[in-house]
Amino acid sequence: MDRSPPSGGVVAPDIIADLAAASRILAERGVVDGFGHVSMRHPHAPDRFLMARSLAPALVTPRDILEYDLDSAPIQDFGYGSFLERFIHGEIYKARPDIHAVVHSHSPSVIPFGLVDKPIRAMFHNAAFLAEGVPVFDISRRFGATDMLVCDCAKGLALAETLEDKHIAMMRAHGSVACGPNLQVAVFRAVYTEVNARIQTSATILAEGGSIAALDPEEGRLADGPNQTAGMRAWQLWRAQVRHQVNW
Repeated sequence: MDRSPPSGGVVAPDIIADLAAASRILAERGVVDGFGHVSMRHPHAPDRFLMARSLAPALVTPRDILEYDLDSAPIQDFGYGSFLERFIHGEIYKARPDIHAVVHSHSPSVIPFGLVDKPIRAMFHNAAFLAEGVPVFDISRRFGATDMLVCDCAKGLALAETLEDKHIAMMRAHGSVACGPNLQVAVFRAVYTEVNARIQTSATILAEGGSIAALDPEEGRLADGPNQTAGMRAWQLWRAQVRHQVNW
């Protein structure tokens, strides 16, 4: 007897194609390499999400997209393997009904901000979403010494609790998560978190111990609203760039 949880229903091919494209966009922008993943909540079933099988992001095509329940169990895996850290996505979707897309990455400029006592701050308007604060998830505080992977529901829940109501969370000695109300905003935030980290590192060097005039929370709030609309311009460009890589 098939004990798989029921599917949330058929998803339009253009939505599946956009999710596959998001993986390739993140690779093109230097946010992911051979590792990392992006998911989106099922458009018709909020208790389901969609994510690629375990595969390097730059290789993902629409036929690699699988459906999961919020315990991160595949609905039907077609013999494919799943990402060990899919629990990041399922537990965030459980905890945050407002979130409809999640990116997990190990982008190199971001990782240092989870290692030092210096928070990442919003350096410019495109990264305004960072101005409200970015928590740091330290897996050792609850689980002791681990392999650093969020590989079960308990660890995913701990990460979701650290995220609270924010858009971005650092993961000590690991990477980060970026979330959004839709796929395009989550990708935008993942890309500009990496860009912002590079800018902040440069600004810190230039400041030579002095102050940095980063966005304050109110400036961040005012700038982030328009960004969620204007970010579609970036998405359209990035989407067009990867469209020509494969025939979809």
